[in-house]
Amino acid sequence: MKLKIFTPDATQSHEADFNFPTFEGTKGLQAVKEVVVAHRANARLGTHSTKTRGEVRGGGKKPWAQKGTGRARAGSNRSPLWSGGGVVFGPKPRDYSKKINGKVKALAFNRALFDRVSAGDVSVIETFTAKDAKAKVMNLVIGRIAPKGKVLIVDAPFTTEATRAARNLKRVTLQEASKLNTLDLVTFSWIVVSSKALEKIIARANGAQS
Repeated sequence: MKLKIFTPDATQSHEADFNFPTFEGTKGLQAVKEVVVAHRANARLGTHSTKTRGEVRGGGKKPWAQKGTGRARAGSNRSPLWSGGGVVFGPKPRDYSKKINGKVKALAFNRALFDRVSAGDVSVIETFTAKDAKAKVMNLVIGRIAPKGKVLIVDAPFTTEATRAARNLKRVTLQEASKLNTLDLVTFSWIVVSSKALEKIIARANGAQS
């Protein structure tokens, strides 16, 4: 599969073939869905909470007499029918985390990688360099490769200068090649990887193939 390789300043490019895992039909798509759902579920804190009528303060005294007032019967101002009362079947703290086994994760990663490369959404840069750690320079380089949309740049590892230059760019997110996951691959409009990062990604993908 071919990828476009840019020079560090992204003014020139050429194409080269890389050995990515390939897929036919819908193989791996279900794995991608399961892994993405798991990533998002695992990011949920699950700290939401509401009070039941037994936990709301007050309500010990009957608001008014059972009969003779002309109003509806009421036994407590903690009733869910009352403003400030308890909540019926409201959310309580819970664990949303999901477990996905290693083979499914590997399959999902490879399928997502294959789809993005096939769609032409992945580009390679020889190395990320930013003169004097200038965000303006990094923004210019990224703009030449991916003019629009959210961009994920991947390196292995990032230099201090590259991190300083890219971290304040609104549409750019940084990720280490060793931490790249399926959710990263499906979230961003464009993925730009360094040559070193690409070597690690391909080695990981081919090593995970069964």
